[in-house]
Amino acid sequence: MSQLHGFETLAIHAGQEPDPLTGAVVPPVYLTSTFKQDGVGGLRNGYEYSRAANPTRTALEECLAALEAGTHASAFASGLAAEDCVIRAVCAPGDHVIVPADAYGGTLRLFRTVLARWGLSSSAVNLADPEAVRAALRPDTRLIWCETPTNPLLALTDIPGLAALAHDAEALLAVDNTFASPYLQQPLTLGADIVMHSTTKYLGGHSDVIGGAVIVRDEELGDQIRFHQFAVGAIAGPFDAWLTLRGIRTLPVRMDRHCDNAQQIAAALHAHPRVTRVMYPGLPDHPGHEIARKQMRRFGGMISFQVAGGEEAAAELCGRTRLFTLAESLGGVESLIEHPARMTHLSAKGTAQEVPGDLVRISVGIENAADLMADLTHVLN
Repeated sequence: MSQLHGFETLAIHAGQEPDPLTGAVVPPVYLTSTFKQDGVGGLRNGYEYSRAANPTRTALEECLAALEAGTHASAFASGLAAEDCVIRAVCAPGDHVIVPADAYGGTLRLFRTVLARWGLSSSAVNLADPEAVRAALRPDTRLIWCETPTNPLLALTDIPGLAALAHDAEALLAVDNTFASPYLQQPLTLGADIVMHSTTKYLGGHSDVIGGAVIVRDEELGDQIRFHQFAVGAIAGPFDAWLTLRGIRTLPVRMDRHCDNAQQIAAALHAHPRVTRVMYPGLPDHPGHEIARKQMRRFGGMISFQVAGGEEAAAELCGRTRLFTLAESLGGVESLIEHPARMTHLSAKGTAQEVPGDLVRISVGIENAADLMADLTHVLN
């Protein structure tokens, strides 16, 4: 199907054929833990137990694979569960991983405080600098972990260039594509080996479900990930899978509106006297603007900016908005604002990856852009 239809069509139809039993246009939620078998050891349509596979989760996984131009997808209970599965499926104790210097705080915590005890070492590197990446590669480097754009500094990485470095070192490249969504960027088509998502964000799109996903093209790698998913059990439940599928159906139209609004707001923030720096790939002065133009369809709905007055001023600003909701997470239809240094990236405090205290991150929703800008102007003035 992925070779026959455009993205918008795949978002609605991939993995989502009408129910063959009833003709229901929307795939049903299979709220069952187990399935009747056709004799001892005889699976019925490939299903035996919902930890291994569930028809609602299968529908989501087929859709995700199609949207990312992959062949194998696995849906998880959360984005971090997906990340942990990738590491344990690909790496072994004693291996080394290169991670972004400004990765999501939860990812850094996973590497530093959980996987380090398992025997995995990691190096935080500016992935936009090929020479820094090359210098960090070691004989035991098994994986390069990439976010592009990064969370929360919105740095861009050249995926084809990074893939070449990884493959020359006989390592794999895994890309967290959460900020872009598959509508804006498809890393597997650019040379990445693994794509991950927190489906909680743009894919679900309505702040009502937690989930994660891993998508690959290689069959052996897909089998490894699926085995670890089954063995550990951090699966997406059927209702969570159904909610995520419901969100995906409107992903293209939502992302276009997110991008429209964010572009306008980024330009307005750039011109505001209290804003000292705006980080948005759609601005021509963004260091990664040209990379984004090459590998992204549009520039996304996330903006970070720094304000005059330091950390207290930034934190105080976040607490005074009326339309932007002070909350963690991102990618929903509603606009959110947060102070990374004291919220999502608090775990990086005191490390080389500590984020600036004067930084504000906003997830631009699909409300009226003028209303959103009026809210920000109110707290900035």
